[in-house]
Order: sequence, then structure tokens, then C-alpha cells
Amino acid sequence: MSNALSTPAAKSRRDFLAEIAANKNKSVVLLILLGAILALLGAGFGLYIGSIELGVLAGIVIALIVGLVAYFDGAKTILSFSGARKADPALDQVVINVVDEMRIAAGLPMPEVYVIDTDALNAFATGRDPAHAAIAVTSGLVKKLNREELQGVVGHEMSHIRTFDIRYMMLAAALVGAVVLLADGMLRGRFLFGGRRGRGGGGGGNALFAILALALAILAPLFASLLQMAISRKREYMADAGAVELTRNPLAMASALEKIDHHLIADPLPGANRGTQHLYIANPLHRYKWNASALMSTHPPMEDRIARLRAMA
Repeated sequence: MSNALSTPAAKSRRDFLAEIAANKNKSVVLLILLGAILALLGAGFGLYIGSIELGVLAGIVIALIVGLVAYFDGAKTILSFSGARKADPALDQVVINVVDEMRIAAGLPMPEVYVIDTDALNAFATGRDPAHAAIAVTSGLVKKLNREELQGVVGHEMSHIRTFDIRYMMLAAALVGAVVLLADGMLRGRFLFGGRRGRGGGGGGNALFAILALALAILAPLFASLLQMAISRKREYMADAGAVELTRNPLAMASALEKIDHHLIADPLPGANRGTQHLYIANPLHRYKWNASALMSTHPPMEDRIARLRAMA
């Protein structure tokens, strides 16, 4: 029995089960963090309008609304912002077939398939769980990749679905968006209401709190973005390995990444933005090289990912 458990296949199964459990737990932590940050920002905003309690309540309410909307409707919003359309069997049968092949290999339900009509080469997965997931690929990806390379890309996205990365990353996007929104509102309120004191006065105490709250409003979006980037980098390495597990073809996956990297600058992706850049298989806004700062990058350097895949062969 111990020999069976020590095989690579058994270890892989345990790793994926651990990743699923970890992502579910981290999603809960992320929601709690979302509420805490927004409550703090709300308290600062409340100080300016004269009621800290009202500001905290507003922050918590916004956190709840953002969390619920992201959980139940976030995928549709992301797909809409990305300009994705539902795949048409008459036009997109190839990609539908490849998605079906990879979901069978992963043992998952069939996700919804979307296509973004653009010459850019990219793809992403979104949703709250494998039963409510979607994979979007660009038409340029389907045209310029061969079938084995396309299987690698879809396998990568299917791995994100299998380990519940999609839920975690969708909530991360919601966190960044909500924090930026409320921080911007707080900064605007600072000038609109002139930094008015709360009802209890407090003099120096309120002044100190106002300074701290203003600093939080400025720094919170940066911290949230850094969190989003750090989460995304680790997930990409794991999804690349997951694609190899599903396709048994690391060289095809490496070749797909090379083509995607080559076209990132020549064929920019319309509709891409900072709120969703971490979702894609390759960042559509930046091309990270070996010397890229890990702190400020949403994805690992493409050269490193390709080198790791080639080493698997």
C-alpha cells in the first residue's frame, strides 16, 4: 500500500485535492479580507462625512454586495467586458471539440465555451466552480495554433477550473475593484467634505485617524493589486503542469506559449484591463521578461515557463 501511495500518479492526485481544498479556504479568507479592508476604508470615509459608524456600515454592505455579485454573476461580467461571444457550433466546432476532449481528460463537466474575435492569442477561464465554469479563447489562438498546441492551452485553463483557481481569481478581481472604487470615493470625499470631523470631536485623535485613513485610501489599492499579482504567478506554474498532465505533451504546451509570447506585442487584445489581466494565460497588457520584477508582475516570465515545460520532456 505504501508503494502505491508513493507513485507520481498518487502524489499528483493528492496535490490536486490539496489545491482544491486550499483554494476553497483561501476564497473564504479573501472574502473576509475584502470585508475588513472595505470596512476600514468605510471608517475613514465616515470620518470625513461626520459618521464613522455609517462609513463602516457602508463598507461592510459594499463588501457583501461585491462578494455576492462576484460569486454569482462575476463570470458573466468578465466575459462581457472581454467582448466574448458564445461559441457557435457552425463556426467554432474545433475549439468546442478540444474543450470537450480536455474536460473528459480532467473528469469535469463541460464548461461553456466562448470566443473573442481578435487576432490576439490568449485565453482564460472563469466561473465559481467546475459546474459553473467557462473557457474563452481568442479566434487568433484557434487560427495560429495547431491542435496539439490548442489542447495545451485549453488543458491549462481546464486545470484552473479543476483546482477552483477560477473562483479564487474571480474574487481577487472583485477585491481589487471594490477597494479601488471605495478608496477613490474616499479621496474624493476628502476634498468634497473638507475633512469634516465626526460627531464626537476628538481633536488630535480624529486628526491622527484622518491621516491614517487617508494613507490607507492611497495604499490599499496598491496592496490589493500586489496580492492579486502574487496569487496569479503561482497559479500559472501549476496550471502549466496541469496541462501537461492532461495532454502528456509538454513540448506542445511550450510551443503554444512561444507563439502566444511572440504575438503579445504585435496583436494586442482589445477589451483587456488591469482588473482582468491576471486571468489570462499570458498577461495581455505586459510582456514579462527574465528581469521583470516579481513583485509587480501578474505572470511568471514566459521564458521560465517554457524552460520548465521543456525540462518535463
